[in-house]
Amino acid sequence: MDLVALRRDVHAHPEPAFCEVRTAATVLAHLRELPVEVRTGVAAMRREGVPAYPDEATLRDFADRAVATGADAADVRRFATEGTAIIADLAGRRPGPVWALRFDMDALPVTEADDPAHTPAADGFRSRYEGFMHACGHDGHVAIGLALARRLADRDFPGTVRFLFQPAEEGGRGARAMLAADAVAGVDRFLAVHLGLDLPATTVAAGITGIFATTKMRARFTGVASHAAAAPEDGRNALLAAATAVLGIHGLPRFSAADTRVNVGTLHAGGNVNIVPAAAELTCEARSTDGAVNADLTERIKQVLCGAAQAQGVAVEIEETGGSTSLNCDDELLDAVLAAAAATGHGERALRTHEMGGSDDASLFAEAVQRAGGLATYMVIGGGNPAPHHNPYFDVDEAALPVAVDVLEALVRQTTRTDDNT
Repeated sequence: MDLVALRRDVHAHPEPAFCEVRTAATVLAHLRELPVEVRTGVAAMRREGVPAYPDEATLRDFADRAVATGADAADVRRFATEGTAIIADLAGRRPGPVWALRFDMDALPVTEADDPAHTPAADGFRSRYEGFMHACGHDGHVAIGLALARRLADRDFPGTVRFLFQPAEEGGRGARAMLAADAVAGVDRFLAVHLGLDLPATTVAAGITGIFATTKMRARFTGVASHAAAAPEDGRNALLAAATAVLGIHGLPRFSAADTRVNVGTLHAGGNVNIVPAAAELTCEARSTDGAVNADLTERIKQVLCGAAQAQGVAVEIEETGGSTSLNCDDELLDAVLAAAAATGHGERALRTHEMGGSDDASLFAEAVQRAGGLATYMVIGGGNPAPHHNPYFDVDEAALPVAVDVLEALVRQTTRTDDNT
């Protein structure tokens, strides 16, 4: 398998949350060549209850693009209809632990730089889907997962490896949909891998600190339209309520027990310059390094939204559109990753932990495994990224890809007394 070519192919065809139909079809085509047990559809994720799921027209658009660029039409139709998550179990030849390894697939609504100084543009694998981009390294994650599965196809390792190819990490919806299908049931060890995070290329961090729990929300305000000059008293101003809420959210106090963040990302309202606006919508988020504090902050934001609506005499509907929790990496797995890095010649610059400063719903998989008595960590491979994540100039040094595969392979193949007795 040409690891770089696969990453570049995925990079050139970025698909946003739950629209990863071409990417999923690519993953499935590679998995069919391997001795794995594959689950898709309702066995891998549940669409029911997923907030802000793409509408049929959007899914059809990405399905058409996928088929036009060479994806199998039957597979694309299946993923567009049933969901894009894939779970693949690869059984080793000896008893041992059940690993779950997460590889996220979705891209972002970012227009990629068309600049010769940007490697994907210069080398011909810039996004072919204008307005969308792999600006967070998930294209590399897909390639790493498939390359690892191929390396382990000899089944010369203890236990079982479960590959979780996850949709919709951005916005925090994909892990919940997969957990609803028991994606990590029976798992003893969980690991997520991520490229980048401002680490020098090929540096290995066995775990992270400073990951934020988060709640994403959408608030829809509904008021009454009226003439802004002739009868303003008859109107109920939804935009004014939303604007009041924006200021109130950003004015919430910070917490002494944990680091917190709030943000209002969008605000839209309809009408005209001479009409009291009857509708407004905003999206916002809460974040904290502590899950309980994030829950408290989320409730305070909801109180602000309701209070602003009440003050203007309008109605408000609040929807939680996604989220994740905090994560504490287990020391035993940190030790194991460092040992794997050293065994593969990548240990010289390896770090025990790295400060993340963001959120990832892999934390929900980790939480489920840890609650059941298992272990979890979140490994980072430095990508030497020339621009920040979610930036039009984001890219990764492709030398990081084989490093990730090497370390993960060594981690799975190594045996300990604990693993042999699992």
